[in-house]
Amino acid sequence: MIELKKTFTDNLLHYAPHLMAAFVALLLVHDVFGTHGFLAMHRKQQEIRKVQQDLEKLNKENAELQQNVQDLKSDPETIRKIAREEYGLAGPHEVIIKLPAPKPAEPPVGKP
Repeated sequence: MIELKKTFTDNLLHYAPHLMAAFVALLLVHDVFGTHGFLAMHRKQQEIRKVQQDLEKLNKENAELQQNVQDLKSDPETIRKIAREEYGLAGPHEVIIKLPAPKPAEPPVGKP
């Protein structure tokens, strides 16, 4: 019995550093490649940056659209501009002349 305990203790002392090294290596691999590891966190941070940029872009676009709505409600010059360009309306004592759209240029014919 004492000999068995001595053998067990000797084996444990002999393999303990190897077991600890394997355990530490396993923890390092998990910390780098695991579901909450370094690489996963790096990908999530990139996604967060992209979403923040998209949000900033949408907020800027929203502010421009709100300004357009405000101009359409209150700015007479904007209303006149839209009436002229989109609806072809004219002011008093104005005549609208619509010209036909130019034909696209034909490509030159090459000599064989």
